[in-house]
Amino acid sequence: MAFASLLEHVGGMGRFQVASVLLLALPILMMASHNLLQNFTAATSEHRCRLHWEANATSLDPQDLLKVSVPQGERCRRFVTPQWWLLEANGSSPNTSWLETEPCRDGWTYDRSVFTSTIITEWDLVCSSRSLKQLAQSLYMTGILVGGIIFGGLSDRFGRRSLLTWCYLQMGTMGTCSSFAPTFTVYCLFRFLTGMAFSGILLNSVSLSLEWMPTRTRALVGTFMGYWYTIGQFLLAGVAYAIPDWRWLQLTVSLPFLCFFLYSWWLTESARWLVMVGKSHQALKELQKVARINGKKEEGEKLNIEVLRSYMQKEMASSRSHHTVVDLVRTPVVRRISCCLCFVWFSTSFAYYGLAMDLQNFDFNIYVIQLVFGAVDIPAKLVSILTITFVGRRFTQSFALILAGLAILANVLVPRDLRTLRTALAVFGKGCLAASFNCVFLYTGELYPTVIRQTGMGLANTMARLGSITAPLVKMAGEVFPTLPFIIYGAAPVVSGLVAIFLPETRDTALPETVEEVEGRTKTQKDEARHLQVPLQPTQPSSTTGPC
Repeated sequence: MAFASLLEHVGGMGRFQVASVLLLALPILMMASHNLLQNFTAATSEHRCRLHWEANATSLDPQDLLKVSVPQGERCRRFVTPQWWLLEANGSSPNTSWLETEPCRDGWTYDRSVFTSTIITEWDLVCSSRSLKQLAQSLYMTGILVGGIIFGGLSDRFGRRSLLTWCYLQMGTMGTCSSFAPTFTVYCLFRFLTGMAFSGILLNSVSLSLEWMPTRTRALVGTFMGYWYTIGQFLLAGVAYAIPDWRWLQLTVSLPFLCFFLYSWWLTESARWLVMVGKSHQALKELQKVARINGKKEEGEKLNIEVLRSYMQKEMASSRSHHTVVDLVRTPVVRRISCCLCFVWFSTSFAYYGLAMDLQNFDFNIYVIQLVFGAVDIPAKLVSILTITFVGRRFTQSFALILAGLAILANVLVPRDLRTLRTALAVFGKGCLAASFNCVFLYTGELYPTVIRQTGMGLANTMARLGSITAPLVKMAGEVFPTLPFIIYGAAPVVSGLVAIFLPETRDTALPETVEEVEGRTKTQKDEARHLQVPLQPTQPSSTTGPC
C-alpha cells in the first residue's frame, strides 16, 4: 500500500503516466504483425509440378498440356511421360492411378494471383517439405519461450527499461535481417531471435506500465494496451494486402522497432524495482521527475530518503534478500498461484494459436478472416474490462476460458458443410480467448509481488509459449482423426477455467511488494471468509425471561 500512496502523492494518473502508456503501446501495435505474420508470409498457394517438357510443346493449349502431364488434382507428382491419349478421352475422367508417376523434380508452379511471393514459393516448402512451414512458426514460438526465460530473470536483475530498450533494438535488427535471409535455415535463425525479443518487449512493457499506475487505473490501462494489439491485427491485414511480397512485408513490420529503440531512452525506470534492488537514491530522483511532469513539483521536492524509507520500510527490508525462481514454489500461496497460472497461460495460448494461425482452413478470403478475428477482440475485451472492474479478475478469467472451450467443443457437433456456423463458433471462441489473455496479463502482474514479478511473468510466458508450440502439433493429429484437434483445443480451456477458480481475487487491492505480503493477504482473506461462514450463536435467555 505504501508505494500506491507515493504514486498518489506525486500526481496519481497524471501526464507522466499517460505519456508512458502511449509510448509503451505503440510497439504493441506492431507486435501483432510479427506474431501472426506467417499467416501471410507463409501462406500456401495452389501449386502443381513444373513440367520439364513444357518448352517442347508450346503449340498445345496450356490446359491440354497440363492434362497430359499431371494427374487431375495432384499437387506433388507428375506423369513420367506425357499421356497423349488423355486428350482423346470423350469428356470423361479416366482412372489414371495405374499410370507411372514421379515426384516434382523440376520444382513447382504456383498461383501468384493473391501472394506474389512467400517463403513457401521462395524455398518450395510444399509436399514432402510442407512440415517445414510449421517448423518455422514453432522455432519463432520457441524463441519467445527462450526469451521469456532469459529476459524475465534479467529484468528483475538489471531493470525493466534497460531490457526493454535492448529488446526493441533486437526486434528491429533481427526482423530486418529476416527479410534479407538467403536461405530457409538463416531465416529460421533470425525468426528465433525475433521471437526472443518479442517476449522481452511484452514482459517489460506490461511490468513497466503496471508498476507506475495507481491501483484504480490498472485494469483500464491493461485493457487499453490490449486494444492496441487488437488494432495491430487490423493493421496487419491492411499492410499484408498492400504488400503481397513476403520480404517487403517482413521489412515493413520490422523497421518501426528501430524508432521505438530511439525514444525508449526517455522511458523512466520503475521506482518500485529500484527500491527492491536497494537503489533508493535513484528511485527518489525518478519520483521527483514524475512529480515535476505531473505538475506536483512542490510535493516532489518534499520527498527525501527518510520519507521514502518511512513509506517503504518493509519493501526495502525485503530488497536485502536474494530472490530466485525457487521463490515461485517456496511458499504455499505463491506455489498455488504459480501452478494455477501455468494451466491458465498454457491453455489460453494453446487454443488461441490453434485457431488464429490456421486462417487458410476457413473457406473465406484470408484478409477478411484476419479482420474478423481482430474485430471480435473489441467487444470481447470491452466486456472483459467491465467484468474485471465490477465483478472481479477470478470470475472473468474462469468464465472466459470455460466459454471459449465450450464454443470450440461445439464445433465437433456441427457438420462440415455448415461452414458459416463453424466459422462463427471459432470466431466466438477466439474472442473469449482474447478476453482471457486480456485478463491474465493484468491478473498475473497483480498476483505476483514486485520482488519476483518479472520472474513470475517469465514463467507464465514460458507456459504460454509451450502452448503455442504444441498447437501446430495437435493440428497434425487431424489427418488421422479430423475432430481430435477441436476436442483437445476445447477441453484444455474448460479444465483451466475450473482451475482458475482457486486463484485469489485482486480487485481493488494494491500491488503486493513482498512474498510475505502475498502469504499474509491470502491468510487474512481466508480468515474473513471463515468468520462470515460461522453462524451466529443464539443468545441464551436470562433466568427472568421466558421463551418467546
